[in-house]
Amino acid sequence: MERDRAQEIINASHMINVNYRGIPVYLQQINSDTATIFPLDEMHHSQEVDLDGLIESGP
Repeated sequence: MERDRAQEIINASHMINVNYRGIPVYLQQINSDTATIFPLDEMHHSQEVDLDGLIESGP
């Protein structure tokens, strides 16, 4: 995912579906070339991942 699109998703007023390697996640913060995320089913488990692994899904 491009950095600018990831930031747009974070700033959106509605939920936009994003997956990280097939797992639905919430984008928390964008860094230079990584993102801080947490899986939607494990909201206490944040992790820093590469932007290339993020894919926007759904409408």
